[in-house]
Amino acid sequence: MSIFVKRKTRDRQTLHQSAERQFKRQFFGLLLVIVTWSLAMGWLLALATNAQSATPPTEIGTVDVVPAQYQLAQQLYLENCATCHIALPPAVLPTQTWKNLLQDSQHYGAQLKPLVDPPRILVWKYLSTFSRVQLDDEETPYRLNNSRYFKALHPGVKLPRPVQIGSCVSCHPSASDYNFRRLSAEWK
Repeated sequence: MSIFVKRKTRDRQTLHQSAERQFKRQFFGLLLVIVTWSLAMGWLLALATNAQSATPPTEIGTVDVVPAQYQLAQQLYLENCATCHIALPPAVLPTQTWKNLLQDSQHYGAQLKPLVDPPRILVWKYLSTFSRVQLDDEETPYRLNNSRYFKALHPGVKLPRPVQIGSCVSCHPSASDYNFRRLSAEWK
């Protein structure tokens, strides 16, 4: 074999080994970047999660905790109902009452402009999720004093006759802010 052929073979082997080393370095470099990125993202996610859990929750004013997917609907409900009177938590009236109220433009003697879709659908999902079931033989209540749920939520409370939405403030001083958990000193 000539020196020329041996040198050519050796050069190919050296070139091949060099290409292998370069490929391994690139592969391990890419792997290092991926691992570093994953660790950084995990660390940031852990920080964000700990920051949320360390933040004290705001006072829950409504009867039910409202998950994030219903918060816009609750806001729409409050914007449309709490402008004229104290907005009631959905739990005090059965689902059928809320359905009828949303469909009727006559609202306790006042002519209302009915909600249109999509806000109406969002408000309906909020009300139907947090209201209660009506018994088959039960008449649909349109007044608080006729609602068995309202009565069940107020055991032993001497309610005025008729119950007025404005009278909620006498026991629930923050009712106008949609906070029915805070009670007056008399009921604590």
